[in-house]
Amino acid sequence: MKLGICNETFQDWPFPKAFEFARECGYTGIEFAPFTINKNVYEITAEKRAEVKQQAADAELEVIGLHWLLAFTEGYYLTSPDQDVRTRTADYLSELARLCRDVGGSILVLGSPHQRNLLPNISHQQAMEYAAEVLKAAMPTLIDCGVTLAVEPLGPEEGDFLLTADAGVELIKMVDSPNCRLHLDVKAMSSEPTPIADIIRKHAEYMVHFHANDANRRGPGMGEIDFNPIFDALRDVKYDGWVSVEVFDYEPGVEKLAKDSIDYMQRLLG
Repeated sequence: MKLGICNETFQDWPFPKAFEFARECGYTGIEFAPFTINKNVYEITAEKRAEVKQQAADAELEVIGLHWLLAFTEGYYLTSPDQDVRTRTADYLSELARLCRDVGGSILVLGSPHQRNLLPNISHQQAMEYAAEVLKAAMPTLIDCGVTLAVEPLGPEEGDFLLTADAGVELIKMVDSPNCRLHLDVKAMSSEPTPIADIIRKHAEYMVHFHANDANRRGPGMGEIDFNPIFDALRDVKYDGWVSVEVFDYEPGVEKLAKDSIDYMQRLLG
């Protein structure tokens, strides 16, 4: 397993400062929220993409990919009944795949609950069909870019669509592409009745990426969740991908969030 961290954790820190500190803590990967570069991916120039890629390389960090794909955007929606909106959304995901490739990454984590929650009079099954259509339309570009889309189930605190890993796998099967796989997030899985370790073992064949955090929205080891069985399960299924720290409560401060999270995980990994 490789340990990374999501770049929005560093809030308003300049990228070089954030990347240098992440590497000093022991992280080897950095995962980007696109809005930290520009809220509109179409406005991120080739020069900016190359600059960001070089900044990560200078800090000896591997770019993992992107998450928060549709945050702070307008006009895109994964489960919209409007065909034009779905087409625009597929096109935007395609451009995100190009950005991911250009900065050196290979994973797109598709969470963005506010751009996928159920709209009025749309059933969950209809929403699944709309989402599958959008993702299928984007797949040729993802394949060309060598990028994998990781479907992220989220808990009821976030919304009402794709609330379980089972639902995530159902959508993946509908898309039916090797470049559409599963992302698992500890905070999200903590809302399921099934133990987190059991979810990991059940869906290991689909899993391509992993986020480490606590139900309290802070880093691993900073709340009630015991990560020992979680890391045991990841080892049991021979998961060798990235485990990225993603937090939502920044009150402890950047340094503590970044350092305490990796120190805890490294102790568990031995």
